[in-house]
Amino acid sequence: MSLIKVIFSITGIYVCFLTWGVLQERVSTTPYNKISNNDNDDPSLKPQRFRYFIFLNMFQSFTASIVALFHLIGTGNKDILINNFKDPHLLLRYLQVAFIQTIGSPFGYQSLKHIDYPTMILGKSCKLVPVMLMNFLLYRKKFPLYKYVVVFLITLGVSGFMLLQPVSEKKRGASSNSIYGILLLSVSLLMDGVTNATQDQIFHKYKVTGQQMMLSMNLFSGTLMFGWLLIPWNLELGNAVAFCLEYPAVIKDIMLFSLCGALGQCFIFYSLQTFGSFFLVTVTVTRKLFTMLLSVFWFDHRLSFGQWVAVACVFLGIALEAFVKQMEKRRLEKNFEMKEKEKGLSNKNGYHKKQSSSENTKIDKSWKEKNKQS
Repeated sequence: MSLIKVIFSITGIYVCFLTWGVLQERVSTTPYNKISNNDNDDPSLKPQRFRYFIFLNMFQSFTASIVALFHLIGTGNKDILINNFKDPHLLLRYLQVAFIQTIGSPFGYQSLKHIDYPTMILGKSCKLVPVMLMNFLLYRKKFPLYKYVVVFLITLGVSGFMLLQPVSEKKRGASSNSIYGILLLSVSLLMDGVTNATQDQIFHKYKVTGQQMMLSMNLFSGTLMFGWLLIPWNLELGNAVAFCLEYPAVIKDIMLFSLCGALGQCFIFYSLQTFGSFFLVTVTVTRKLFTMLLSVFWFDHRLSFGQWVAVACVFLGIALEAFVKQMEKRRLEKNFEMKEKEKGLSNKNGYHKKQSSSENTKIDKSWKEKNKQS
């Protein structure tokens, strides 16, 4: 795992999605005015807020697919682009993941109305758990023992840090939990796990690029949401278009929101292709913790002792992950050197049997694959 690639991925994800979060709040909370609003007594001319979020997500999906398309064309990958839509089995997998991802988000949003703040934080903090669980249940992927320790430390640290943070009343959510809310949250987490595990499996089986997956998944997701909006009794599409025409200031915010999300997805799918879902979910789960740490050093904010302990847990988990990977890398390099020495001795003594170049390539690939999985 190249350190430069890691820093590139993390920086891109943090910058894009911190900006994306600000733009999302702006679109959803800004009272937009009509072009000329001088009569404040007329209720029809009062500032209005944009409330059409399926339309917003659909627009973002189509924007992301266009960005991925231009990226593939601009990098000279027209053949890859054509082949991306030739395999019906691959297209079916894309459609499955897009469908699960599309219906998963509403479960998460709806659950927030029926659970309290600590439960919401625990749900956001333990996303690594369903990723590992679904990888095992669906694709029988096994993880080494240290991975479970890393997941435990990061989940414990992030949840502890967030739970010990002072929270304003408007962010506390429901006053108590309901079985319905916990069920919705569980379904949302499991769907996230299925999405990430299946994306890993697609990369492993079909050897696609991140931009291929980004294009296809967003195209399918946008089409699914557009189909939902076309249902006769669903008035959201018409209302959203009418709102944009009456309050044109929202159009710029929607476009900025969608473009920023699309650029963020470029880093997301690059990370998925290069490092896998475990790395990506770790980055997204720890994002708020690290941004708050930045504010501590930048604005001289204070953390409680318990929060510093939680931060230590997260860093311990990350350090353990890096240490084990480094040790595994050294072990593989040592094994490779020993094989080379044995091969040299065999050649010197005249006992070496020639091995075809294809077999050598196969061995090298297996070592690289093992190094990546570890």
